[in-house]
Amino acid sequence: MALRDTSLPERSGPARCAPAPALDPADRGRLLAGAHHDPHALLGAHPVAGGIAFRALRPFARSVSVVIDGERRGLTSEGDGLFSGLLPLDAIPDYTLLVAYADGEQEVHDPYRFLPALGETDLHLIREGRHEQLWKALGAEPMTHEGVTGTRFTVWAPNAQGVRVAGEFTFWDGQAFPMRSLGSSGVWELFLPGIAEGARYKFEITSRYGDRFLKSDPMARSTEVPPATASVVTSSHFEWSDEEWMARRGEVPVHKAPFSVYEVHLPTWRKGLTYRQLAEQLPSYVKDLGFTHVELMPVAEHPFGGSWGYQVTGFYAPTSRLGTPDDFKHLIDALHRAGIGVIMDWVPAHFPKDDWALARFDGDPLYEPGDSRRAEHPDWGTYEFDFGRVEVRNFLVANAVYWCEEFHIDGLRVDAVASMLYLDYSRDSGQWSPNVFGGREDLDAVAFLQEMNATVYRRAPGVVTIAEESTAWDGVTRPTDSGGLGFGLKWNMGWMHDSLGYISHEPVHRKYHHNEMTFSMVYAYSENYVLPISHDEVVHGKQALVSKMPGDWWQQRANHRAYLGFMWAHPGKQLLFMGQEFAQGAEWSEAHGPDWWLLDPAYSAEPDHRGVRDLVRHLNTVYRATPALWERDTDPGGFRWVVGDAAEDNVFAFLRFDAAGAPLLAVSNFSPVVREDYRLTVPEGHPLWQESLNTDAARYGGGDIVRPDPVKAEDGALRLTLPPLATVWLVPMPD
Repeated sequence: MALRDTSLPERSGPARCAPAPALDPADRGRLLAGAHHDPHALLGAHPVAGGIAFRALRPFARSVSVVIDGERRGLTSEGDGLFSGLLPLDAIPDYTLLVAYADGEQEVHDPYRFLPALGETDLHLIREGRHEQLWKALGAEPMTHEGVTGTRFTVWAPNAQGVRVAGEFTFWDGQAFPMRSLGSSGVWELFLPGIAEGARYKFEITSRYGDRFLKSDPMARSTEVPPATASVVTSSHFEWSDEEWMARRGEVPVHKAPFSVYEVHLPTWRKGLTYRQLAEQLPSYVKDLGFTHVELMPVAEHPFGGSWGYQVTGFYAPTSRLGTPDDFKHLIDALHRAGIGVIMDWVPAHFPKDDWALARFDGDPLYEPGDSRRAEHPDWGTYEFDFGRVEVRNFLVANAVYWCEEFHIDGLRVDAVASMLYLDYSRDSGQWSPNVFGGREDLDAVAFLQEMNATVYRRAPGVVTIAEESTAWDGVTRPTDSGGLGFGLKWNMGWMHDSLGYISHEPVHRKYHHNEMTFSMVYAYSENYVLPISHDEVVHGKQALVSKMPGDWWQQRANHRAYLGFMWAHPGKQLLFMGQEFAQGAEWSEAHGPDWWLLDPAYSAEPDHRGVRDLVRHLNTVYRATPALWERDTDPGGFRWVVGDAAEDNVFAFLRFDAAGAPLLAVSNFSPVVREDYRLTVPEGHPLWQESLNTDAARYGGGDIVRPDPVKAEDGALRLTLPPLATVWLVPMPD
């Protein structure tokens, strides 16, 4: 609100209005207490007997005048910041208010002269829980309303007695700006002229019990930098330049396309970089290594950095720690222009209990269930969402759409799906109640996930949703119209657990755990899978990937390389967390991020870490160029065991086939000995085979037992020398 010095002359003030009719004492009391549902009925200008009555609520003002056609008329103080007067007019005129404070005057538009800035269609959709662009109806929206610029504030608080806007523009006192309730929708609204982008605000809520407290905006699209907690009025001015990417990203279904993911924690990938600085480094790094996608650990605003973003308070706001929402868009745009898709971790399973955020938002359980047994998440000290409430489901479904439409996100990896699906998740007997059929499935959560997936796929073509689901729930990636949850992909937690268990054993003991590497093929086609070596596997004492491996440093790196070769060849997409691409030995920590110094030649002239990174680059290069490794990931006909039972040898060999039948042979020798003249059956019609990858190559830090020359198939088989602790890929040579 602009200040201008229009101090009153000392000798005389403006002409004064006649006295206005007094307020009903009950209305006055509720208005001043912040507990009135319709302040617009009391404030502003209203026809009454004798003319038009004007009333303004301006706490701490010395005087208030009405200005009509440049002429001022003083209002009379009613006490408690209320000013009123009566003018003999036939109709409500265009007017402003001149408000005098101790340090000057403000000429402002009266917020209480405006009609609601939210339409009936929006309110109907909110009531129905079907507003798929909810962020355009709720929150703080800079706009021009009835010819005046300002910001529309709207918030859903159905249990509140009253809601007021408080901000830096009111010195965090909400008295001056009570909001009106828009009927049965539970939505409160107020258009504040003169409030522009950058203004910090909260909602001051008076509960049905008379308690008053400040809450950040659940729909805030920008926030203060934590630990500050205010919401920030914002509007996007970003111009995208990723039209080509967006137009073609959905051309091939994701399960039939190459999909190799680099998981990143943005605040620590290169510690201290902003979104815009990351845009200068991350796309080129990921492109150089050949990954098709990055997966960002949660970027939605969260109060505690040590949660890594998994305890969200601002579901519609990218964390301000790294810049503005437009800065985040700039990063995504840069990744798209580099040909890299962007997946974002999304956390609808729970939210923290911070008293300024979603918890008991209007004084009652609102976003969380009213039943404390269901509201409390036993593992994380948080609340769960009430998936049975249509407005809460709408909040979350629209949030998924928001990231895809407004930020051009290409995929949502949905965190902790299992904790949503089961009523008894981490709960003992007596701590949960069964569903209407007597089962332990959370039917409301199932309906929410189905609605979210169906809505995202309908509204955002080319986007993929990915479930982190750790149980054997049937149909996670089955379409919703067939009764499935409707996800595009699912993390294969079983493969991750079993394969890491196998590789952590000393080679002499691996024969007793051979089935841990083969069992995944029993269920490999039950869902559309991603093979994840994520941040969860390299923290909290689990050790970095290379440090899980047995043996001396050479053997650890060899195991690491062989494991990655096996992983990239196995049916399913793959994901690797940052730092593991160069065999970082230490666990990841949000305190310092990856140990980039390990790649400095000054640290070591040997290709210990640089060699592993070179291997990852080559893995991705060959992978993307070889359709057999990804085109039939969900088709059992795209895989065939060659050797699956060589437990004594610690050897696994299998064939992958593309849609045209072209094969790739993958052989992993997880023993520390060279295996000479190892016979492996291959398809007929391919007389010569060539190594396309060998993790034992010297440039990766291996012993260099490689075969640069083609090998000839004899009697339908190849006879190979298998390097120790290594994976080899072979493909037929063209005729």
